[in-house]
Amino acid sequence: LMCSCRVGGGFVQAGGSLRLSCAATGFYFDDRTIGWFRQVPGKEREGVSSISIPYGRTYYSDSVKGRFTISTNSARDTVNLEMNGLKPEDTAVYYCAAFDGFGSAGRVLGADVYNYWGKGALVTVSS
Repeated sequence: LMCSCRVGGGFVQAGGSLRLSCAATGFYFDDRTIGWFRQVPGKEREGVSSISIPYGRTYYSDSVKGRFTISTNSARDTVNLEMNGLKPEDTAVYYCAAFDGFGSAGRVLGADVYNYWGKGALVTVSS
C-alpha cells in the first residue's frame, strides 16, 4: 500500500503560523510511526518531527522544538503539524511519511527507515 498523504502548505510572514495535515487514504496509520520532513534545494531531507501512533510518543528536531507540535486525531487517520513562530529558515518543501516500526529519536527522525511518502508541500516564510 502506498501512503496517499495530502499536505497543505502556504505562505506566511515570519512569526506566523501554519498547519500541515497528513491524511491516510486507503492506508492505515495504526502500528506505524508518522514523520514530517523538510527539504530545501541542495540539502538533505531533514527530519522535523515524528509520532508513534499507538503510543503517542513524539520527537522533534532541535531546530523546531518548542515551536512545532505534532498530533493525531482520535480516529488516528490524520497527523497534523502545527507550526508556530515560523522563521524564514523554515522555508522548505515539507513531506509526511510513514514506516512500520518505532524507535528512538535518532531512528525516527532519519528518512532512511520510512518507506511510505506523501507528496511535498511548499511552505514559504517571508522575513
